[in-house]
Amino acid sequence: MKPLEKFLKKQSSHLSGPRHLHRRQSVSKILPSFLRDTPGDSSEGERCAEDPAGGPPTSHDCLDLPDGLRSPLSFSSDELSPSEPLTPPPGSVGWTLSPPGPLFAPDTPEVLLGRVLEQLLSAPRLNEAAELALDDFILTHTLFLPTDQLLLQLQQYFCCCSRYTTPTWEGSDPLQRKQAVLASLLHLLDTYKDALQEQERTFQLIKDFYVLVMRDAPNFPQLEGSVIHLHRLVESTELRLTDGSATQCSKQVKPLFRHFRRIDSCLQPRVAFRGSDEIFCRVYMPDHSYVTIRSRLSASVSDILSSVSEKLQYSEEQGQREEPLILVAVTSAGDKVLLKPDDGCIFTTLGINSHLFACNREELRSLVPLPEEVQLPPEDSHIHRIEAEDLANQLSTFHWELFSCVHELEFIDYVFHPERGRRETANLELLLQRCSEVQHWVSTQTLLCEGPARRTQLLKKFIKTAAICKQNQDLLSFFAIVMGLDNGAVSRLRGTWEKLPGKFKNLFRKFENLTDPCRNHKSYREMVSRMRPPVIPFIPLILKDLTFLHEGSKTFIDGLVNVEKMHAIAEKVRTVRKYRSNQLRLDTDVSPTLLQNKAYVRQFQVIDNQNLLFELSYKLEPNTQ
Repeated sequence: MKPLEKFLKKQSSHLSGPRHLHRRQSVSKILPSFLRDTPGDSSEGERCAEDPAGGPPTSHDCLDLPDGLRSPLSFSSDELSPSEPLTPPPGSVGWTLSPPGPLFAPDTPEVLLGRVLEQLLSAPRLNEAAELALDDFILTHTLFLPTDQLLLQLQQYFCCCSRYTTPTWEGSDPLQRKQAVLASLLHLLDTYKDALQEQERTFQLIKDFYVLVMRDAPNFPQLEGSVIHLHRLVESTELRLTDGSATQCSKQVKPLFRHFRRIDSCLQPRVAFRGSDEIFCRVYMPDHSYVTIRSRLSASVSDILSSVSEKLQYSEEQGQREEPLILVAVTSAGDKVLLKPDDGCIFTTLGINSHLFACNREELRSLVPLPEEVQLPPEDSHIHRIEAEDLANQLSTFHWELFSCVHELEFIDYVFHPERGRRETANLELLLQRCSEVQHWVSTQTLLCEGPARRTQLLKKFIKTAAICKQNQDLLSFFAIVMGLDNGAVSRLRGTWEKLPGKFKNLFRKFENLTDPCRNHKSYREMVSRMRPPVIPFIPLILKDLTFLHEGSKTFIDGLVNVEKMHAIAEKVRTVRKYRSNQLRLDTDVSPTLLQNKAYVRQFQVIDNQNLLFELSYKLEPNTQ
């Protein structure tokens, strides 16, 4: 199960009410239940999903149209809000308004590239329309034109040997043509940044292109600025690749944030993960002994098993074994997932308290969770000592670090390219898992608190923390805390909630309204549209919108690229860029407990077994009548 589905699956029933929807299977593989709901009509006669008189909405009302097509530009504001204001907020430096729609009609990928380049002919400095067309193409080109083919097409345009040139292109000045091609190449490199390091063939094509440009540069002195920019980008990427290979043996191994065990490790600033990064991982045996292996983040199951076999000294007798080792992910609830040999980047897809086991097929049924995963942890005393403001600021700071590590293209890869595995989306996967971790941490701490008065104080602290996170514009933490308190095992504690002061009850009701999925999260969208960067958004909703675009309209219409869909996808990705256009800076008082609070927030101990949470709940309040 993917971490996004893991995050919200158990919340759908009490957030959105019972529903029986006709969903497309491809959507269900990516999104949980209430995020898969197709937005309804925004007319005055619309009823919320919770209104029994209105009846449950159906997803085919929006999706199953003639030819299976619907223009993304025809969606209502409630259905697909870009989460941004209609007019730039006062003092919002750097915000620009985009034209209402795409600049081109549907056409083949090669012809579209030619039209983009033609737009750049008369605008070498990239006016707004040309920049928008170029950005749309670069952000979404992998949906209809692989990056390798795009680079080859640009090379042909640079050498004036493309088969797709138009009279306008051929009649233009050679200098303008080369400036247009270089502007496209530089925008591609600026957008992808370090992501190109994971694609050896693509980077080799870029280096070949670079050599071609350098040979032609003396004939066009006006290209000096673009050539210098290109040289710096290629050189910096190549140096990072060279340094990474030269120091492969001595390279520091990065821990995943859920695997922090040392304070000095968890206090380090977060950096983005790449598939080639190495991590330490424990792989357990059926008797709960384990071996620690050093593996690439993108390693396949076969690679992991090879390392385990070598550690266990199985390599010599492997050929004599009737059955090879298999790799199994075991959750704290005892669920088992048999991993396929060619599965890659599995570390970021594990559940919060899931562990990897290596065993024979005969031993598969005997696998049980580790003892510490089925035993109740002691009550956490630090949560009662830390102030709500310090807790909220540390949460927001850490989540901003995680959000900053996510490349904007990971959102597209997560939804549109699941066949590539999770090497390209490791940072997004980890951020989604963090959502789940915070949600379960709130429920865990509440249910481990035995004293009624002490538990009520803890509810007040969590509500205060959620309010400060909202003030920090950290909507990821805000949603996770509210949903943790909305967990069925916590919300049923009627005696505890009744002791909560009326002020906090009313505040929490407002928070529940903001997280209400009714009318496609209309309350949340209106709230976030009034915010200015920096913002940490509720990530699953961005993925829901992208999935709706993916499933609601085709990428190709009669063999031609659906430009309206590409523009809508690019607009959604640009909202992520706008959220991060300013840096998050929070005032944190330097105190002796600062490092302790920072370490605490970054290594939560949680219970993610819902059955165990309900057992705790019924021990605290056996009867709710």
